[in-house]
Amino acid sequence: MVSDVDAVLRALRAPARREILSLIWDRDLPAGEIAAAFALTPATISEHLAVLRAAGLVEMTPVGTSRRYRARPEALAGMYGALETQTKWESATEIPERLLTRTATAGAVVASVEVGVDQETAFTAFVDPVVYSRWLGAPVTIRDGRFAATMEWGTEVRGRYELVVPPALIVMSWDFEDGNVPVPGRPRTGYLRVFPVARRRSRVEVHQLVESAEQAEFMEAAWGMVLGRFKRGVVAASRPSAQVPARKPRPKRSDVPKVVGE
Repeated sequence: MVSDVDAVLRALRAPARREILSLIWDRDLPAGEIAAAFALTPATISEHLAVLRAAGLVEMTPVGTSRRYRARPEALAGMYGALETQTKWESATEIPERLLTRTATAGAVVASVEVGVDQETAFTAFVDPVVYSRWLGAPVTIRDGRFAATMEWGTEVRGRYELVVPPALIVMSWDFEDGNVPVPGRPRTGYLRVFPVARRRSRVEVHQLVESAEQAEFMEAAWGMVLGRFKRGVVAASRPSAQVPARKPRPKRSDVPKVVGE
């Protein structure tokens, strides 16, 4: 078992191999399509796939004259088990320090879209205020990691990019001010990830932390709207010469889900 774990760790040491695993984590793709998603030669991708297969992290299925590859998540699950001790998940009921801490379990709303631009272009659309404003249809400012936008119905959204890792990850905390919907009480944390799908396609996925069913309902509607506009407008917004019509101010609907404060 130790040798198996060592092989997995060696295979995961290369960033390119980790990105390949992410690409084929929940689907099988032919080698040519995998190679098309990276700025690497097909021969280099084949070498990476061979290492991942040898470590048991990827399985290959021949289909006609081609080969299709898919990740084996269960292989990593086995590694977690090998690295854990038998007492890792035992309750700490006998440790007095636990009484000094407040703990809670929070859920998350997950929203995702696939778009017809590459990973770098999709990522830029969330950090360049000009491009962001064009596809959102509302003026967006981003200065020193802080962002703000005023939607056409008057809601002000503001927050901070806590961590930016181009071209794959943005960790943000954000809040809003609105006359009809109570302010949540403190900034909410969201994780936005951009995955390469093919040479000119990518997937944007948001994990938004929530603390109640009412918050979840609101965040589903909010991120559904944002990513819907992103999917519809990012291609044109990323082309400076393309015309993107501005959204006209409009009244806010009265049946927007409420987010209960703390």
